[in-house]
Amino acid sequence: MNAALKPYPQYRDSGVDWLPTVPAHWDFVRNGRLFAERNETGFPDLPILEVSLRTGVRVRDMEGGRKQQMADRAKYKRAAKGDIAYNIMRMWQGSVGIAPCDGLISPAYVVAQPLDDIEPRFYTYLFRITAYMREVDFASRGIVPDRNRLYWQYFKPLLSPAPPSEEQRRIADFLDAYTAQVHRLIAAKRRTIAALIERKQAILTGLLRSGLDGATIITGDLPWIDQRPGDWRVNRLKPFVRNITALGTVSEPSESIITLDRVESWSGRVLDGSPVTSDTFTGKLFEKDDVLFGKLRPYLAKVMRTNEVGLAGTEFLVLRSKPDIFRPIFLELLLRSKPFIDYVASHSVGAKMPRTEWEAIAAIPVAIPSLMQQDRLCEHFAAASGDLDEAIAKERSQIDLILEYRDSLIAAVVTGRLDVRDAVIPVVESDGLADDTATDGEDMEDALDAVD
Repeated sequence: MNAALKPYPQYRDSGVDWLPTVPAHWDFVRNGRLFAERNETGFPDLPILEVSLRTGVRVRDMEGGRKQQMADRAKYKRAAKGDIAYNIMRMWQGSVGIAPCDGLISPAYVVAQPLDDIEPRFYTYLFRITAYMREVDFASRGIVPDRNRLYWQYFKPLLSPAPPSEEQRRIADFLDAYTAQVHRLIAAKRRTIAALIERKQAILTGLLRSGLDGATIITGDLPWIDQRPGDWRVNRLKPFVRNITALGTVSEPSESIITLDRVESWSGRVLDGSPVTSDTFTGKLFEKDDVLFGKLRPYLAKVMRTNEVGLAGTEFLVLRSKPDIFRPIFLELLLRSKPFIDYVASHSVGAKMPRTEWEAIAAIPVAIPSLMQQDRLCEHFAAASGDLDEAIAKERSQIDLILEYRDSLIAAVVTGRLDVRDAVIPVVESDGLADDTATDGEDMEDALDAVD
């Protein structure tokens, strides 16, 4: 839909470093000329709203396990439908969105009411581009970087491009349709990845059920899997696996810091980036070849084996096996197998945000092959699933490229580098694709927000 997009015919200097030129007919104004702060309280009957990095502003789910309702709702700010709300501590990450209905926002958030004929969708897209988020980060104030906040008085003087109102709506309509198409494409690729992961899990489950050598099969003596090789020993995990709880602290970002949002579900792959945004990070100490098991929402199967020393977020169990009983790689595969994860998830505590604890996992009986058998099983699994791993990696790479292009196109359109005034905008039905296209990190970001 954007093959014929071209730059605007004329540009002018903006006088702003982060966006030196804008289309000649665009204004460049302070946010205070586009929005007014809405600071209205005393509406206790309205629903509670929250701001998410992934979904923008949404009605908060107040049922089992979600953040508890504040005792005095009268202190919450009213956001009218169409207002922009942002998290003052996370605006620099794009934690901003449009109120879908009249509702209540935490006093710690800012509510910006669009003035005159301002299109809030255009500005929500603008506020989430990298260049603008850098300006937000620079404008925020606090004692230390992690405490920086973008209060209204710092948001109001920020400069933003201001196309004519009708053009704002045209741009927003174009981007809504374009991002909906992207969501559909990514959702299809994520379904492909899920199918490939299911095939990998079927291979692993088959090995745990039958082994490699045609051994006698015993059925019904393990609660989480229907059968096992008869020559594997059965024991609870606790005697052979230790739960490491020692804590450590670091004072700078590090790739050796592993938090739940950095671990990919069902693969154990560590995603790029460091979670440290404050001056210190305290977590559980782990060593090379420990296994990290995510306690929060265990059905996500955030299980990984470490390849260096470091710190894990406190929502992980850090598990260290006896070397004469378990190969770390086998323990990782066992704990990440679908039958084991399903069993742990079915016995976790909590409705919306279920979690497990070490005591529950330690009591689970498992079948343990000899070390030699573990080596052979792991080698066989790697060989049998190698093609699937390549196919998964290809799909992930394509998703990364699609998202990179999406972000660059949005930035080009909202900053006036591309003209969409005459673009054909197809009708794309909305079907809740945000959930289908969310990354594991985004899913976990919402989960962690829910238990703050």
